[in-house]
Amino acid sequence: MTVDVARLRLAAQRLVGPGEPTATDAVRWMTAMQAQDYPGALASVMLRTERAGAPDPGGTSHDGGASDDGGATDHRGATDHRGVRAALDTGAVVRSWPMRGTLHLVAAEDLGWMLSLTSERLLTGAARRREQLGIDDAMLGRATTLAVEALTGGRSLRRAGLVQLWERDGLLGVPQRGYHLLWHLSQRGLTCFGPTDRAEQRVVLLDEWVPAPHRPGREEALGEWAVRYFRSHGPATVTDFRWWTKLTAADARTGLALARGRLEAVDVDGVEHLMDPATPQRLADARSEAGGVLLLPGFDELILGYADRSATLDPAHAGRVVPGGNGMFRPTVLARGRVVGTWRRVGRGSRRHVEAEPFTELPVTVRRGVERRAAEYPAVA
Repeated sequence: MTVDVARLRLAAQRLVGPGEPTATDAVRWMTAMQAQDYPGALASVMLRTERAGAPDPGGTSHDGGASDDGGATDHRGATDHRGVRAALDTGAVVRSWPMRGTLHLVAAEDLGWMLSLTSERLLTGAARRREQLGIDDAMLGRATTLAVEALTGGRSLRRAGLVQLWERDGLLGVPQRGYHLLWHLSQRGLTCFGPTDRAEQRVVLLDEWVPAPHRPGREEALGEWAVRYFRSHGPATVTDFRWWTKLTAADARTGLALARGRLEAVDVDGVEHLMDPATPQRLADARSEAGGVLLLPGFDELILGYADRSATLDPAHAGRVVPGGNGMFRPTVLARGRVVGTWRRVGRGSRRHVEAEPFTELPVTVRRGVERRAAEYPAVA
């Protein structure tokens, strides 16, 4: 049996078929969504969310047809950003560094237990960087005191405002020191990015902003992380899961042992892949749509969610998506589940439009699909 990994992942990630009811549900389903590119992260959420006229009220908890030219107007990706911003403003979704030292959007109740599994190793691994930046325990203590004093009582600051507070106290003076201090406080579960403020989020105290976190035991948390990753990202391998979370091999084995009974295993070229048992039917119900065109922002989970991206992105073209291997992922054009090019916005004002940069000549149907998807692409400005 041939396993169509690329299109199964579209279905698992809610990029085809019905989207999640709200932005909060979309983030919770995905478990974590890479978010150093803030506008791109908002678009990634919107592309996985049903269109709705009302702002996101906070979502609901989880128990754990297009043609080749892009098809009819999609039901996902609400054309404005109110839903996802409401999820941030009400504290249903937060942004922090739960894994890999990289910013992600997560459901607010999940951040604490995710940090409990990852932060110790990340903080230990950053010791050399702290030394390079001249950061010692006394400086960390002072930065913490100032932040807690400024934020206690439900108050918030822009990132620049918190950095200025530290600067006035003489803690900075070295490039990147302010960033690392904020990262350190967030790794310890003291702060996170909460409510929106124009094109950014304000820093808040995590315990105040998220007063009722989910607190599973360690083994339960490992099992929950495994089942949620494979349900939302599968078919995927254990190597993909370990790369995505950066859990130890022992922790990954524990999580997988607890999750395996809720997952379906498939063989892909002799390698075991795991997924939600419901994903094949979900793809079957959206087969026509999965054969169409999609525009994704840079850093989207369809690309970033795996150690091995070859099912979706031909390694021969990887350099076009990440030029020079510099870690900056460009927005992508997909056709039939595979990346066929990148895209960017060009022009100004009324002449501003999406321009595709294909790897090879695109068929007319795909070019028309790009135009259709560009017109539907979430507005996040």
